[in-house]
Amino acid sequence: MSEKSFLDWPFFETRHRELAAALEVWCADNLPVAHGDVDAACRGLVAALGARGWLQHSGAGEGERLDVRTLCLIRETLARHDGLADFSFAMQGLGMGAVSLFGTAEQREWLGRTRSGQAIAGFALTEPGSGSDVAATATVAERVQGGWRLSGEKTWISNGGIADVYVIFARTGEALGAKGLSAFLLPAATTGLEVVSRIEVMAPHPLAHLRLDGVELPDSALIGRPGEGFRIAMSVLDVFRSTVGAAALGFARRALDEALARTKARRIQGQALSELQLVQGHLADMALEIDASALLVYRAAWVKDRGAARVSREAAMAKLYATEAAQRVIDMAVQLHGGDGVRQGFAVESLYREIRALRIYEGASDVQRIVIARSILG
Repeated sequence: MSEKSFLDWPFFETRHRELAAALEVWCADNLPVAHGDVDAACRGLVAALGARGWLQHSGAGEGERLDVRTLCLIRETLARHDGLADFSFAMQGLGMGAVSLFGTAEQREWLGRTRSGQAIAGFALTEPGSGSDVAATATVAERVQGGWRLSGEKTWISNGGIADVYVIFARTGEALGAKGLSAFLLPAATTGLEVVSRIEVMAPHPLAHLRLDGVELPDSALIGRPGEGFRIAMSVLDVFRSTVGAAALGFARRALDEALARTKARRIQGQALSELQLVQGHLADMALEIDASALLVYRAAWVKDRGAARVSREAAMAKLYATEAAQRVIDMAVQLHGGDGVRQGFAVESLYREIRALRIYEGASDVQRIVIARSILG
């Protein structure tokens, strides 16, 4: 059983502790799932998470606010039990984040479907020539009679190929760079949207390269106003970036659990591996990394929930430290497992593959360093 004393920290309210306890029971009964068919696994997880009501927390209805502490607690807990379950929950939130924050009543009909698990969401921002540099977006949305025509390509799109709806960002030309982007709600069945290829990665998730070939959307598909796309994208990431740190925290906690069990059970020269002082030093370092990560993650979530307009600095710190620390914690767990640490079927081997991507997506570690540096210099 993982450490739970952090739930007594003043960041949390009774409702958070009750949710964490209920989710823990659900995860123990339902996770992990088989990952052999990743698409089927994700569809099943979205349906199951929706049926139990967990996805209601992934978006905000009319007049509601996203509770970032809840998002983080759910991601941490799911990640500790099954990385694909965390992915499935997270993408429902990130995919519909723009609609949660800026959507119209008509657009929110899709939000109702994603929060119930009846539809799968995708967030289409990255392009072949623009990852962290969102201002370099090349996909174009041209004004046509009654709406817009979109042309371009998107890549590394999570849920690409299985999503029912995407939020997609394109250049509408109100100004140069970041000020000339807009956000659109794009149903996957729209004519002209093509899944060019699926992308296979070390920890399997549904990812795809998409092409928009003259995709026509009505005016009602525009989220917010023309030219607000960059602000919308950054507002969404400002909420969900802390939750990436929470997922990393969940991976790290599981790695420590596995390392503790292994070192207590494994014997060397007549004593448990955990009795060796050097091993105890490694375990202490792992616990320290985890608590430091948790403090940063839940500080950022708490500040946002208290009404801060932006938490770019706090979220960047949480995401940067928690993902990098989790990599170190998991690497040590692998080391303490010896040969079994790199053997398929062992949890730490799976965690080692899962954690690496978190140091890249939603702003790579070096990008977070830039955000932090600019905040303290500014």
